[in-house]
Parts: sequence; structure tokens; C-alpha cells
Amino acid sequence: MAHQEFVFKDIDVEGQATLESIAAATQFNEWMYEVISPRLTGNILEIGSGIGNISTHFFKNGQKLTVSDIRDNYCEHLKAHFKNEPLLGGVLHLDLVHPDFDRVYQAHLGRYDGAFALNVVEHIQDDALAIANCKKLLKKGGRLVILVPAYQALYNSFDHALEHYRRYNKASLENIFKNNHLQVVHSQYFNLAAIAGWWFSGTVLKKEVIPTGQMRLYNALVPIFKILDKMILNRIGISVIVEGVR
Repeated sequence: MAHQEFVFKDIDVEGQATLESIAAATQFNEWMYEVISPRLTGNILEIGSGIGNISTHFFKNGQKLTVSDIRDNYCEHLKAHFKNEPLLGGVLHLDLVHPDFDRVYQAHLGRYDGAFALNVVEHIQDDALAIANCKKLLKKGGRLVILVPAYQALYNSFDHALEHYRRYNKASLENIFKNNHLQVVHSQYFNLAAIAGWWFSGTVLKKEVIPTGQMRLYNALVPIFKILDKMILNRIGISVIVEGVR
């Protein structure tokens, strides 16, 4: 097989279970939306929409959004879930490291005012190519927002089960943007409070799927965790976010 950079198992059991668990965490999803949405306007592309946990918030707030995923089953789910959504710009089967990217996605090159990928790039071996192709999808002056897991020291059984190649810090993710001639205009960490639960369940207990009860408790405490992130000025967190301009 010549094309191996972005290869998943045929059935994403752990990934889908995680997405379904997170889907029930309504306050957490709203928080993620609140953090990234002010950075995105106009014609927006979501890269790696999964089952639409974040997409829903864009539509609720009157924002047009094209959704996408590399997995056929997720694309079919998105088509069914949002079939009556007037703000849906389409459902795109998108492989960020397709060997013939420019030809296959010609109609989408330079099309979007903004694009974002939440917990996607860590799944891709050639992350620099992935970011380079994200850039191609943007108009001149378009904005790219990427969120990925933070701190390689936290890599554990969750990461392995979810097929993560790596975790990042601000410097490592910013460097990929800069090497692709994207102007970094913002970077931060996100979600300090989740570090303890991720470490205990994934490193100590070696679980492969986030426990539903743990996610439910975390979701209930999100209002407190949001204040905590503000208090520490987003200097530490389980995720890192970088925004760049083409």
C-alpha cells in the first residue's frame, strides 16, 4: 500500500465510543465551541467532524458550516443527522494526506474563510503535510484553528487505543504552522482539569475508553473548570490550540 500516513482500523470502536461519551457532555462541547468559534467567520470547514458534536453548536448559532471526515460511516452519519439543516454547506469525505490531494479536492482549494480540526492532526503520521493541505483549503487571509492533545508525557492507553501518533506542546505545533508559512496569531493551552482524570484512567488504570461516569461528572463541573482555565491564563491544559492566518 503506497498511501499509509492516515490509516485507521476499519471499525473505529474506541473512537466511536469516545465520541458518543463526549456527545453526552453538553457543557464540555459548548465550552470547546466558545473557545474556537470567535476565531472563525464566514464560510467555515470543520475537518474531522466525527458524529457532529461540535458542528451542532455552529448551526445552533446561525453559522454556515461544511462538515467532513475521513471515515465513510461518519460521513453517512453526518448526512443523516444534518439532512434538514439549512446552514449545512455539505458533507465532504476528506483525507488530509491524500497522495493526489490537489486534484481530488480541487473544488475546495482556496474556498474557505476558516477551517478547524479538533483532535485530528495527532492521528496523522505526516502532520506537516496535513497542515500544508489545510492551508490550501483557505482563502488568502483565511484562518486555521487546530486543537491537539498536549504533553507527550501524558501519552497513555487512551492515546494508543485512539491511534494517536503523538502529543504536542505550543512550540511544536506553532513550528508546524510557521514551517508552512502560516502566521501564528494565537496559541494557548486548554482544559487543565482534565489532566488528572486522563492520567489516572489511562496511565494508572490503563483504560482504553473514557468511562461514561467519569465524563458525566466532568461535564457537571465544567463551569468550575472554565474559571480555573481563566485563573491560570491557559498556561497549562490537556490540549493545545494554535490559530494561524494564511
